[in-house]
Amino acid sequence: MLRDTLKTLLAAYGPTGSEHAVAEAVKGLLEGHVDSMHTDHMGNLIVEKFGSDPDGRRVMFSAHMDHIGLVVTNIEKEGFLRVSNVGGISPAYAWRRKVVFGDGTPGVCVVEPNPKDNSQPGLEHLFIDIGAESREEAEKMVQIGDIAVYAPDFIPLGKHRVASPAMDDRCACALLVEMLLYAEDQKNTIVGVFSTQEEVGLRGAGVAAFNSQPDVGLALDVTAWGDTPEVKYPAVKLGQGPAVKIMDRSMIASPSVREALFEAALAAGVQVQREVLAYGGTDGGAIQTSRGGVPTGTLSIPCRYVHSAVETIDMRDMEGALKVLLQFIDRV
Repeated sequence: MLRDTLKTLLAAYGPTGSEHAVAEAVKGLLEGHVDSMHTDHMGNLIVEKFGSDPDGRRVMFSAHMDHIGLVVTNIEKEGFLRVSNVGGISPAYAWRRKVVFGDGTPGVCVVEPNPKDNSQPGLEHLFIDIGAESREEAEKMVQIGDIAVYAPDFIPLGKHRVASPAMDDRCACALLVEMLLYAEDQKNTIVGVFSTQEEVGLRGAGVAAFNSQPDVGLALDVTAWGDTPEVKYPAVKLGQGPAVKIMDRSMIASPSVREALFEAALAAGVQVQREVLAYGGTDGGAIQTSRGGVPTGTLSIPCRYVHSAVETIDMRDMEGALKVLLQFIDRV
């Protein structure tokens, strides 16, 4: 089930550049259900499910495995860890949060006050407390260059919603897994890419697209919300269906792919929203400009509190997105 797949993937440690555990979890879910799986030099997991038409198209779906984190840059003599960001992590979201390193070492994020003017603290004021009482003790637990992530915490909210760290973009990884499991008798070949290093510049997807040579590309990702008291932009709401991206800072969606998504939604009986994002980007930007150019779009899951420890989605949007994807495969 989609919810169970999501929980499995959310539990895996996988900050940018260290996505191996997520890839292994995906492999475990897909083993025996696809025609090929391999990992490239960027760490992308590339999965193919062949189509029945020898003249069919290669349709690439990309969901990124990595999520934001904090990399250790220095260890203080008192045992505290100074850190910097890996991806778009905010001190305002990070402070007083539980974090965990790849070997399971736990810590808590703390922000010291800005000594100059008591304004919003920056990353230079953020540190992690792992309980060490000296640099020597800390170095036995953590090394410079190790990356901490928000500790896994799957929180059901009401009837349909769930919150967790790493929802960006494990929810889309879960969608891609389920699509690969459910797709059958399709004419086109599905190239499923579980990509790396999206949070630091769409790096993995560009390499995967170059090597896979798709005819069409579709990124799967979260998008910002506009349905809380002080946030009314963009015009995307949880529980109102997945969103078809019109544009963001990394790409303008190819009209042919965008229209195919609307047609797929109509055929599936799924309400979709239209998304214009004034900031940020997705794997779609890297796919679209690969080689001689690839017609590309993005299907987004509305998500509140993106890049926090409580990224929140509505499972009804996920279920609708899966139906749209299954209809989309042979419409391009």
